[in-house]
Amino acid sequence: MKIVTAEQMRQIDQACIQSGTPGSVLMEHAGKAVAEETSQALGDIEKQPILVLIGPGNNGGDGLVAARHLHDWGASVSLYLSSQRPPDDLNFEMVKERNIKCIVATQDENLAEFNKLLSSATCVIDALLGIGKARPLEGIFRQMLEKVNEAHQNNLHIVAVDLPSGLNADSGAVDPACPYADNTVTFGLPKLGFFSFPGAERVGRLTIADIGIPRHLADSVATELITDEWAKTTLPKRPLNANKGSFGKVLTVAGSVNYIGAAYLACSGAIRTGAGLVTLATATSLQPVLASKLTEVTYLPLPESGFGIISPQATETVTQQLSNYNILLLGCGLGQSEATTEFVNSLLFNRDLPPLVLDADALNILAKTPKWWQQLSNNAILTPHPGEMARLTGIPVKEIQADRAGIARRFATQWQKTVILKGAYTVIATPEGNCRISPIANPGLASAGTGDVLTGAIAGLAAQGLSLSDAAALGVYLHGKAGEAVKALTGDTGMIASDLLPVLPLVIKQLKEK
Repeated sequence: MKIVTAEQMRQIDQACIQSGTPGSVLMEHAGKAVAEETSQALGDIEKQPILVLIGPGNNGGDGLVAARHLHDWGASVSLYLSSQRPPDDLNFEMVKERNIKCIVATQDENLAEFNKLLSSATCVIDALLGIGKARPLEGIFRQMLEKVNEAHQNNLHIVAVDLPSGLNADSGAVDPACPYADNTVTFGLPKLGFFSFPGAERVGRLTIADIGIPRHLADSVATELITDEWAKTTLPKRPLNANKGSFGKVLTVAGSVNYIGAAYLACSGAIRTGAGLVTLATATSLQPVLASKLTEVTYLPLPESGFGIISPQATETVTQQLSNYNILLLGCGLGQSEATTEFVNSLLFNRDLPPLVLDADALNILAKTPKWWQQLSNNAILTPHPGEMARLTGIPVKEIQADRAGIARRFATQWQKTVILKGAYTVIATPEGNCRISPIANPGLASAGTGDVLTGAIAGLAAQGLSLSDAAALGVYLHGKAGEAVKALTGDTGMIASDLLPVLPLVIKQLKEK
């Protein structure tokens, strides 16, 4: 499913209308979708007092349609208009025909009537401002929404029409008065700002309503939301006559004396997403420790410069084995000692390698090399969190977080690498300028080691023949869904990385059975 900016959505709307679907039909479908979501959220709406805030434009028109349907279904609906609607507004005429109570802000001194309606309402529908040009909320808009936010603390349910008023559809920036919606019903396609903070916190439960816009009108949009449907069709095939070679081989170079667990988690992630064979290349002294926990992998013990620290001499040991593997995973828990840094640089630069998945210390070591991407010619997936992305790009974390999709896309094309910018609503950008966004934000995944599981999962999928961009996006999605499954069972406090490992195959199974 495509994710759009406000301008892209306007162009798609206009193209739909020009192709023969009247705007009035789109509005009818949109308003009814809001009414249906409101009814579902509230349960029995018979005689429930619902206050609909009507803005001056099409968003207000959607609200009028929703109000009409809710009234017809038995709710006690009241309208509060920020200004008079145009005299030829048919939806407003249909509302008046039903004798639905309507108050216009210009005729309500000190918002006295508004306060009465709000105090008795169980639900407010925010149909004030749509995806038009974002501007500071002032005057009657600010006054209304500030009061709505106060009432929200006392169990008032808020439904936003297309998006919460005051949320920037492109950046996710919000006005202080922007409501914290419990439900947002957006039309046609999700908006980019829904997956950026702080706006993502104001959306609540997101419903993407089909209002009759043909999908092909968004074909040129280069940003997509990852869905179950896409993930299911992308999963690697598992033929009955397969052997372990059918599912690819991953060479994982990971671990150091301080980060032994990272090697375990990365290798386990690759196994759990279906790789046929995983080999762990690690410092010789760590191999017996890991062998007691990782029984399903093979080992390539590497020369050490000190206890648990890989030596630069290990480069030759690794390169001699590379032709036997489909994917090289490098970086999890390696550390950044002088010896390790020399090893990573000598391995990565100026040599032929299989496709790479680079994480953690491999990225931090890369960041110390000016214009490293000009020396790293191999096809690679990079998996930085915002701090690592800041080191790789020289851009402050705050700026990266303010434009996650834009920054990831910009550097994926510049570096000609697949870039996974981790975090809530992880972004996957490709060298061709395309972008996928995970629909998942889970604080339970903000714990040590979950990134190692993710990196391993991606390497396991890539080894099975997926393109690097598909392996990256599918790995992110499976990892996120596993996190959601663990959260549903135990909550998001105390979730640990190894909780995800046995759940990954179950997530894959569930997708296949959908």
